[in-house]
Formats: sequence, structure tokens, C-alpha cells
Amino acid sequence: MTGKHGLMRELSRNKTMFLMIAPTLIFFIVFSYVPMVGIYYAFTKFDFEGGLFGSEFIGFENFRFLFESGLLWNLTKNTVLYNLAFLIIGNVMQLVCAIFLSQLPGKLFKKSAQSVMFLPYFLSWVLVGAFVFNLFSDLGVVNTVLKQLGMQPYDFYIQTAPWKYIIVFFSVWKGLGYGTVIYLAAIMSISDELYEAARIDGANIFQQIRRITLPLLKPTFILLILFSLGGILKGQFDLFYQIIGSNGMLYDATDIIDTYVFRSLTVNFDIGMGTAAGLYQSFFGFILIMSVNTIIKKTREDYALF
Repeated sequence: MTGKHGLMRELSRNKTMFLMIAPTLIFFIVFSYVPMVGIYYAFTKFDFEGGLFGSEFIGFENFRFLFESGLLWNLTKNTVLYNLAFLIIGNVMQLVCAIFLSQLPGKLFKKSAQSVMFLPYFLSWVLVGAFVFNLFSDLGVVNTVLKQLGMQPYDFYIQTAPWKYIIVFFSVWKGLGYGTVIYLAAIMSISDELYEAARIDGANIFQQIRRITLPLLKPTFILLILFSLGGILKGQFDLFYQIIGSNGMLYDATDIIDTYVFRSLTVNFDIGMGTAAGLYQSFFGFILIMSVNTIIKKTREDYALF
């Protein structure tokens, strides 16, 4: 009874706060927890006539097929490697650009540069996909230039090799401005007195960056890395779908778990297989973030997420 009365007193005392948080709780219950019932699809051979609980239960057969076919290994490899490239290259480029902008003397040029860098973040991947197609298609800009130079055109859409770099480039390019602003805000919070003391001691600009800026940006860098690690098994579906589309010639190098799940549900109508791949993705992504956070917490508790 004590616990019940304590809960009621807490609700009565902070009813405004609980009312404010209620929409968020309802959102997650309706859109995150209730749909978890659909996990059962992963263990069935889905039948549209039988529905969710009327389909044949086949246990771990969907998972066994994914593992034994080697398909899941290729999907996982592509998803993890692409996300690692996005994470490492993206954060390093954002950090470098933020430090560079912080050293620019003119406020007008600095603000203009930030606006130009931030602009791609607001472009939809549909527009980026159209831009990529107009660059690399048979009649695109790149092949037109190659022809003008007397060189043989290159058929990008049947060659897997260049797409690893093309996808990484456009992902980093699109997110560069947003990440740069985050790092720039962290740099602006560093006291000018530290830099002034360093200049008095004779430190040049590179020594100031190395001894002051980078060490003080370390918590922000680690925090952003930890946030990104939580989705390392979750690919950017819109990026891959809008740039690669349904080009099966490129799947070996560009197919990720998200695009495979999408095709399973909308093209092959294999709901059980698609759900199994999605459940695998969520489970191991959860294990990964919990493991990394535990390691960080034991080494540097200040940098842990929770």
C-alpha cells in the first residue's frame, strides 16, 4: 500500500510534468512496443490467409536459411562496413571542418561557409539519387566528359567497385554540415582564456589545436561515436534505395539488411524471412551498444551513455 500511495502522491505532486511526458509515452507504446507482437512472423511461414497466428510455425527455419545460404553474412558485412566508414570518416571530417571554421577570422565568411555546408543536410535522398544518376549514368556528366577527352565511357551501373566509394562520399557529404555545427558549438564553449594563456606561452595555432581543442573535444567525439554505434547494424535505407534502387547487378557490394528486408516484404512477399532478418538486426544491434557502453563505463564512466 505504501508503494501505491507513494505513486499517487508523486502523480498528484507532479501531474503537469506527467501530462507533458504522456504523449511521448503513448507514442512509444503505440509505435514501438505494440508492433513488437510482429516478431512472431520471424518464426512462421507466413500465409496471408491464416494471418499472424494462423500461419505455420516453423521455429528457427528462417534464421537457419539466412545463415546457411551465406546471405546474412554478406548483408551484415556490408551494413557494418558501410556504417563504420560513415561513422569514422564522417566524424573525422566534421571535426576537421569545425576546427578549420573556428579559426577563420571573418564572421561573415564563417557564417556563409556554415550555411553552404549545412545545405545538403536538408536535401532529400530522392534529389541526391537523381543527382547521382545524372552524374554516373551512360549519358551522365562523368561519361560525357570521358567521351570529350577521347576515353571509353565507364558503365557504372554494372560495376560494383566504384559504388563503395560513391555511397560513402555522398553520405559524408550530406551529413558534413550538421556534424560540423555540433563540433563547432563544442569548440565555441571552450574558454578563450585557455587559448590566451597558450599564446602567451608561445604556442602556435597547431599546438593550440593539439593541446587544447582536441583534448576538450574528446567527450563530444566519444558521445557521438557511441550514439552512432547503436545503429551500426541499421543501414540508411533511403540512401541505398534512392542511389542503387533495384539494380540487382550491384547487390553484392551494396545490399544491406534494410534493403533486403524491404525487398522481402514488398517484392518477394516473404514476410517471415524479412522479419527474421530484421529481428537479427535489432537483437545484435542491442547487444553491440550494451557491450560498448559497458566497456566505456568501466574505463571512463564519464563518457558512458547510461
